[in-house]
Amino acid sequence: MKNIIIYMLVINIIAMLSIAFDKSAARNGEERVRESSLMLLAFLGGSPGMLLAMYVFHHKTKKKKFKIGVPLIFLVEAAAVVLVFLKFFL
Repeated sequence: MKNIIIYMLVINIIAMLSIAFDKSAARNGEERVRESSLMLLAFLGGSPGMLLAMYVFHHKTKKKKFKIGVPLIFLVEAAAVVLVFLKFFL
C-alpha cells in the first residue's frame, strides 16, 4: 500500500511539472512536451495532478482532448480505486 501511495505522489508531481514545463516552453517558443506524453501521464495515474496544473497554469484548458479527456480519465481511475477498495477492504 505504501508503494502505491508513493507512486501516485510521484506520477502526479511529474504530471504537474510537465504541464508547467510545457506552458513555459509555449511562452518561450521552445520545444514542447508532446500531447501524447501528457495524456500518457494522465493515464498512468497522474490525472489529478494534471487537472490541478491545467487550471493553475491555465494551460491546455481549451483543447477538447484535455478538457474532456483528462477529467474522464480521472473519473475512470477514481471509480477503479473505489471498486478495489470495496472488494478488498470491506
